[in-house]
Amino acid sequence: MAKVTIDGLEMEVPDGTSILNAARMVGGDIVPPAMCYYSKLKGSGGKCRTCLVKVSQGSAKDPRPMPKLVPSCSTTVQDGMVVENITSPDVLEARKGVVEFLLINHPLDCPVCDQAGECDLQNLGYKHGLAKTRYEEERRTFEKADIGDNIKLHMNRCILCYRCTYVADQLTDCRSHGIINRGDHAEISTYISKAIDNDFSGNMIDVCPVGALTDKTFRFSSRVWFTKPMDAHRDCKKCSGKVVLWEKGNEVLRVTGRKDKYGELEEFICNECRFEKKNTSDWIIEGPRHIDKHSVISQNHYELLNNIKVDIVKYQKQVAERVNKG
Repeated sequence: MAKVTIDGLEMEVPDGTSILNAARMVGGDIVPPAMCYYSKLKGSGGKCRTCLVKVSQGSAKDPRPMPKLVPSCSTTVQDGMVVENITSPDVLEARKGVVEFLLINHPLDCPVCDQAGECDLQNLGYKHGLAKTRYEEERRTFEKADIGDNIKLHMNRCILCYRCTYVADQLTDCRSHGIINRGDHAEISTYISKAIDNDFSGNMIDVCPVGALTDKTFRFSSRVWFTKPMDAHRDCKKCSGKVVLWEKGNEVLRVTGRKDKYGELEEFICNECRFEKKNTSDWIIEGPRHIDKHSVISQNHYELLNNIKVDIVKYQKQVAERVNKG
């Protein structure tokens, strides 16, 4: 075990734990943001630089500070290490610069993007972004592309986090897409416009931190904050069958995997559950999905309304029982 101090909070974590995961064990504001790291995808991290932190003391044996800011997702803790995140002006200034770079080519699509309301880049830009861009050059642009029967690629929005390629590498037998070209011309693409066709390709939509990969069956159907996310499950031979149904009225608009508080999937789901089972009769409804109170999705108070409905049903049953007894 190693003792590490992050923003003044001392904790003990297993050896080999990264600074980011050590911070996640405590939670709260000390957790650095992450746009490319994904705990369930091996090799992810170290690309977006949003999780940079300052190591003011390397370890108890060697107390010298690290000369530069380090990515917390790929830097392991040492016994006696002292880390500064939100308490370091240098870190906050660097994070603003990283966000500015991520937004240089990113279009202002939030009013029409299906990811709006659950977009990591939107949240990051709100916290650390500038009110006005300093970029005066021409932005890179790409044509929208269909990379599968149910997946639309908006390369203009992509931040090259590589998560979708790791999903294809680690969940499927054959990866049909990747990064082509280099530098400013780098883009996600399939080989000679080949369609991505495998049972778990839809998970690329869920792991994408921006609106670059979208569900064609849900495109422009509704804003997420007008829907009611409900936990549900079914018996599925391909995956766990545990999902979130996004309902509007009695209609299921989309099906996604369940995510934790850091926006990572708890379990990957198959395309059959995601795209083909859009009726409530296909599922066993468990109840409303808990959404963080700070999220715009929770603003329609669907959890509270559902609790009121449950209380009304219970009250009606109690009244009926009394009438029958009387």
